[in-house]
Amino acid sequence: MAGPAALTETGSDPAGLAVSLRAVTKVYDNGVIALGPLDLDIRKGEFVSLLGPSGCGKSTALRLIAGLNAPTSGAVGVCRTTVETSGRHPVGFVFQEPTLMPWASVRDNVRLPLRLAHVPADEANARIDAALAQMGLAEFAQAYPRELSGGMRMRVSLARALVTDPDILLMDEPFAALDEITRFRLNNDLLSLWRNLRKTVVFVTHSVFESVYLSQRVVVMTSRPGRISAEIGIATIEPRSEEFRTSAEYAAYCRKVSNALTPSYPERSGS
Repeated sequence: MAGPAALTETGSDPAGLAVSLRAVTKVYDNGVIALGPLDLDIRKGEFVSLLGPSGCGKSTALRLIAGLNAPTSGAVGVCRTTVETSGRHPVGFVFQEPTLMPWASVRDNVRLPLRLAHVPADEANARIDAALAQMGLAEFAQAYPRELSGGMRMRVSLARALVTDPDILLMDEPFAALDEITRFRLNNDLLSLWRNLRKTVVFVTHSVFESVYLSQRVVVMTSRPGRISAEIGIATIEPRSEEFRTSAEYAAYCRKVSNALTPSYPERSGS
């Protein structure tokens, strides 16, 4: 199965795109039309959330960008500035479930992609140390997944994605199963990572509130087959903090995104 095409890395790419989807569709073998046609550009370093109802193709779009599935038609382009050698990969993927190996320590779970790429031990250890530190996991390196909370297990999953030093981080509802307090804390930590590392982040969520808090742009999708119904830029002072979450500006953006998400129905005659 062919993966996404590489975007041009020269001055002929004036938009500085990280991801480009052109007339993309996805039809599964059972005949279900999951997606499209979909056109979407994501700039390098941008934080974009895909928001929409269940089954609208948000996760499908993410898997197409990652190269885990191929589109039925159309073109998927991904900017590859990271050389795919020595365990480095242009795309990192964080799933809704942490999918950790229960028999392995936190450190060995984070090591997995480097071990599969046969990265030398000294280099691997340095990169694992850095990823654990970034996610606040240094003191839990020898713990096992069963000893960790749901939020800590998700931190391990994020560290495993970051250890490959991706240009693009794809996140498929990673915080959906967490309690609100843990979710807020991880939202803040994710924003801090994004500001410091300048990765491109594509984040799938069902939450209007999460999408507005995290994103520079919210892409609202229709019910299946998923298409883009609205794109809403979130222009606010950076860095964002809890003050933004409780501000009138935040509430206004949430209303705007919620209105874009809610389909309008024609009034019945006589109503």
